[in-house]
Amino acid sequence: MRVSYASDQGVGADNEDHAAAGTNWAFVLDGATAPHGVDTGCRHGVRWLVGQLAGALTAELSADRPERGRPLADLLAAAIERTRAGHGASCDLANPDSPSSTAAVVRRTGAGFDYLLLADSTALFPAPDGGVTAVTDDRLDRLPGGRPYSPELVRAARNTPGGFWVAGTDPRAAHEAVTGSVPSTDGRFALMSDGCSRLVEYYGHGWQAVWDRLVESGPAALVAWVRAEERRHGVPRGKPHDDATALVGAFPRPGRPAPGAEPAAAEG
Repeated sequence: MRVSYASDQGVGADNEDHAAAGTNWAFVLDGATAPHGVDTGCRHGVRWLVGQLAGALTAELSADRPERGRPLADLLAAAIERTRAGHGASCDLANPDSPSSTAAVVRRTGAGFDYLLLADSTALFPAPDGGVTAVTDDRLDRLPGGRPYSPELVRAARNTPGGFWVAGTDPRAAHEAVTGSVPSTDGRFALMSDGCSRLVEYYGHGWQAVWDRLVESGPAALVAWVRAEERRHGVPRGKPHDDATALVGAFPRPGRPAPGAEPAAAEG
């Protein structure tokens, strides 16, 4: 197993991204910060939610047996349920503005990878022809009326059919994620939060260029590229600097020896 990552805090008091990896799985979470002045109904912050969800998802993925191979959506749903139980009676878990997170999860299989994407994080997989396949959940980009979205629209669309889904207090969201499988012979992949996908969405670089930079120079260089573009061109919307996390790795086929088998976590 070979995994490396970089995470850089953007504007805000905390880095609300989190990355982790185990023997045959990896994930990146990106906490969603509520607009200033919005009542979340929760005494905990986004950083707490992301940390709790990361710990619960690590436990679920680590306990899953390869021969059993529970669907990633089931594992994320169980992790959300664990996190939900940790809130306590003082938190209004029905509040649509309760702290939440995106999720990008991969798991190595005999033929390639299973993946799960919830909200706007991205997974990259190299193709046999030298290209790269990008998978993301783009439903947040397709809300009615176009950006900029009002807080009322986002609240009404969050975790509702026809809107978009995030990992927060409702385990059903896990089963609304974008899921699938891709073939892979060499086990290479990458995950990133939307702070890094700005390179494509805001600045017009292709996913191939993003993958090449990750492979040739590493995730820290990719994050540095994001920051350079933000300083040079500004941003069309959102924070001038968002939390940015990139993880790149390679997993052997199941059954082959894999050094570094202990789960590894990254939090900027």
